[in-house]
Amino acid sequence: MKFISFLLNKEAKFGIINNESITDLTGKISGADTLKALIEKQGIAEAKKYANENPGNISLDDIQYLPLIPNPGKIICVGLNYSEHVKETNRTVEENPVVFHRFPESQTAHMQAIQRPIASHSLDFEGEMAVIMGEGGKHIKPEDALNHIVGYSCYNESTIREWQRHTRQFGMGKNFEKTGSFGPHMVLAEDIKDYKQLTLETRLNGTVMQNAKLSQLIFDIPILISYVSKAMAWRAGDVLVTGTPGGVGFKRNPPVFMKPGDEIEVEITEIGLLSNTIKDEII
Repeated sequence: MKFISFLLNKEAKFGIINNESITDLTGKISGADTLKALIEKQGIAEAKKYANENPGNISLDDIQYLPLIPNPGKIICVGLNYSEHVKETNRTVEENPVVFHRFPESQTAHMQAIQRPIASHSLDFEGEMAVIMGEGGKHIKPEDALNHIVGYSCYNESTIREWQRHTRQFGMGKNFEKTGSFGPHMVLAEDIKDYKQLTLETRLNGTVMQNAKLSQLIFDIPILISYVSKAMAWRAGDVLVTGTPGGVGFKRNPPVFMKPGDEIEVEITEIGLLSNTIKDEII
């Protein structure tokens, strides 16, 4: 089973995909009206039972995807977390993770357009794995961290490189509207035996641009969860975006940036495929 957030007849909903049909869970489980609320109410088991007893009757063709968690309390992103990416950016591996933040307003969804802004055309791709937090907490020990994860998804942490380089902080280049694509669905952590065996691949117009195993993370997921929790409490529905491999567009010769009409895909084995086209911002 895969959890999804979507629009149906312009109404925001969430549900479970089973056999290519959606069971609408909105308001059905402990009164939860969003996937984040379901996670907060610890309703995953009840939702699975409900979906088994109530087969889906909504076609994927009839919905519009929303970002998997449209309203996370926080999106914590990690930079320079694969050796090849560190090397191509002429950086060195730091003692601590490079952490920055995204805002929910910067997100878009599977099958929706990533927006190339008017301010700059240096729109780059960054395929990553997203971790969705279940049980919150502060000062989480690394050995306990995986127990706090409810699920995994795909993320394209698209970046406006020119703006990223305005300062040493990454924030502005990472928060342009409709650039952070999140989805298409959440696979439960209990269904992934070992995330380190998963492979991440990014394709631009069918050409492989990035390919890596999650075992290549410099700071693995338990370390990241524990590190962040020393500063702030994780809460249900928060999102951790774990870093991108080497092969990004701005370090190619010549640089490769995404442009209108392009199709960009991020695929992670056992999790799914996140697909977007590129469109220019219109004002």
